Amino acid sequence: MRPAVTHVLTILAVERLRESVEFYRAAFPWDTSVETPVYVEFTLPGGARIGLYEREAFARNTGRVPAKIADGELAPTELYFHTDDLDAAMQRLQAAGARSLSPLAPRPWGDDAAYFADPAGNVLVLARPSR
Repeated sequence: MRPAVTHVLTILAVERLRESVEFYRAAFPWDTSVETPVYVEFTLPGGARIGLYEREAFARNTGRVPAKIADGELAPTELYFHTDDLDAAMQRLQAAGARSLSPLAPRPWGDDAAYFADPAGNVLVLARPSR
């Protein structure tokens, strides 16, 4: 028998924590569930969580500081979100300062999706099933 494994938390190591926290607060209507000087966590609908950890402090758990992502570059991370109001979610993300990477378009896996980057270079995808 295989043990049950459930994904409950994604943590992103970020260079400028306050900037990232302000972005995520403006971009998404999520509740803040944890807030410390080096770590902030948001609870998403359904109970999963996303944490933002100051990059240097992240090493407390791993023993190593994650690679620094240069301004304007992309981190090797993608967060993929479905939304029932894609236009409103895209507007909110853009108003928060997300960098557009790929416009809304039908994708071969059956979603309409638009790609953005957060201030730390993490890729954010807003999508819905194609109609």
